[in-house]
Formats: sequence, C-alpha cells, structure tokens
Amino acid sequence: MAHIKGLAAHAAGAEVLPFHYDPGPLAAHDVDIEISHCGVCHSDLHLISNDWGVSQFPFIPGHEVIGRILAMGSEVAGLEKGQRVGLGWQSNSCGVCEWCIQGKENLCPASEATCVRRHGGYADRVRCNARFAIPIPEALESENAAPLLCAGITVYNPLRSHGINPASRVGVVGIGGLGHLAIQFARVFGAEVTAFSTSASKEAEARALGAHRFVNSRETKAMKEVAGSLDFILNTANADQEWNTYVQALRPTGTLCFVGVPPSPVTVAAFPLISGQRALCGSPIGSPHTLREMMDVAARHGIQAKTELFPMAKANEAIDKVKKNKVRYRAVLAN
Repeated sequence: MAHIKGLAAHAAGAEVLPFHYDPGPLAAHDVDIEISHCGVCHSDLHLISNDWGVSQFPFIPGHEVIGRILAMGSEVAGLEKGQRVGLGWQSNSCGVCEWCIQGKENLCPASEATCVRRHGGYADRVRCNARFAIPIPEALESENAAPLLCAGITVYNPLRSHGINPASRVGVVGIGGLGHLAIQFARVFGAEVTAFSTSASKEAEARALGAHRFVNSRETKAMKEVAGSLDFILNTANADQEWNTYVQALRPTGTLCFVGVPPSPVTVAAFPLISGQRALCGSPIGSPHTLREMMDVAARHGIQAKTELFPMAKANEAIDKVKKNKVRYRAVLAN
C-alpha cells in the first residue's frame, strides 16, 4: 500500500509540516483506517512540545481518530472493510498480562499509544491493532464523536468505575474540553451535578449541558456553602487549586478524582481523609470494552462534544487556537 501522508512535528514546539512514511506490511491483527476526522487534544500539544520527554521526532500527532476501515489483516474478525470506527489514545496492548486478561487493557504495562513512538491521526490514514478500532454507532456524527475517543473516555471511565448512579452527588471541576462532557455523562447517570469554574461566564453553558448547580470557585463563600455535600468530585482542570477546599466539599466516603493534571504536586491535609474515610485518586483512559459502552451510551442519550471544525491543512491554526484556550470546547480536523 502507498505511503501514509500526514502532518508531522519535526522538532519540539515546531509547527506541523507535510510528511509521509511507509507503514510497512499489514500485520495479521492490524487494520488501516482511512481518516475522516481527528480531534486536537491538549495531549497533542504536550507531545509536540515534548513536555513529557517521550516524543521522538518527526512524529504525526493525533489520537481522536474517526474513519473507515481501508484494509484488514488476515486474522482480524468482527470488523468489516468500509466500517466506520474510532481510534483513541491507545492502539495496542500485549493481550496476555493480568490487566489485559481482566479486560483492563488501558493498564497494560506494554501499552502502545497511538502517537508516541509511532505516527498518529493528523494524516490520511493510521494503523492500529484491530481490538482498538471501536465501532461508531450510526446516531453519532463523526465530528462530534471524535473527541469522545480521548476526552470522553477520560471522564466516562472514572464515573463508571466509581459507580455513579441516581443517588450520587457529583462535582465537575473545570468546564472545558473534558468538563463539558463530564457534566453530560454524570447527568445521564442520574446524578445531581455541580459545576465548578473560575469563569462566571460559563454558568449558562454549564446549566445547559446538565449541571444542576454552578459554583464560582474563586468565591470563598460559595465554596464554603458546598462543604460536605458531594460524593464524587472529578477534577478536569490543569490548574493549581485549593485542594483542601474540595476535600472539605466531599461527604464521608467521598472521592476526589484527578483526570486533569495540575502543574504542582497535589497537597491535602490528612485528617479530613482519615476522619471521613475520603479518598484521592486518578484515572486514565478506558479499555476497548468501556470505549464501546461509552459510544453506545452517547448514541442513545445524545451526548456529543461541542466542536469547532478545521480543514486538516489548517492544523497549525487549530493547534494555536487550542493553545490559547480559544476553542469551545474541542477542535476537530477534517480531511
């Protein structure tokens, strides 16, 4: 098959430029996906800047891919040529470790990321292990479904694994790319949802997305009023905050869960954790099974990312806009 054409970063922090590569022969368990849409995630920006020290240049970013199966390896079953599928952060796992056997491939120590040490979705095609090609339900538009493959699963997985249900009181910190999806999913699970934001201007949107309450986290009085009222708080923001205030907002046995990464170490007083049996935790992406389940939930309940569409050729413009926090709420590239 012909070379894959994409847009690659050739050095840390550089613009993405046209680049092509030979993917080599198609392995027995792999599929090639012809890309129609690819979301622009904050993780792409970190990889382009090599903030995490794992990037190898040149590389093509992108891991919120939607397209159609163009070619399938000889051992691929359960998928069809021409089928619309999605590919998220993970493109392979070992398949045999204790985590893979439990269906928690996202925790596999040998996990392969879609655009770390390999080429991702700012391209015309991408290759992955067929287990990570997720069928996309008819009811979902490709543009609005693309961000679900990373932003969506990042918030769905912890809500699901912590058993959020109609009795739950859930707080969502940060109303951005992840937060605007977290509100929708928490609401669909039947929870009472409180949105926390430093932008008072986001109140109307947070309520429209399904939040029952809005708290301006800059207001000390408002934060004091929510003390002891929430079972689960999902932090989606990448900013430092007064974490003790959020711990105090938890009911006994409540959990503060991180999916956003604050720049400084998170410090909290131990006593409120001990006295109320409260917990701090983190959560990564989800397994292929959880991704399939999330897509089904999104299709049945009309959950979608609010997106701004850019032609693939204008990827640098989209990256710049995301960098400046000027996109509400996710940028998506289209071929």
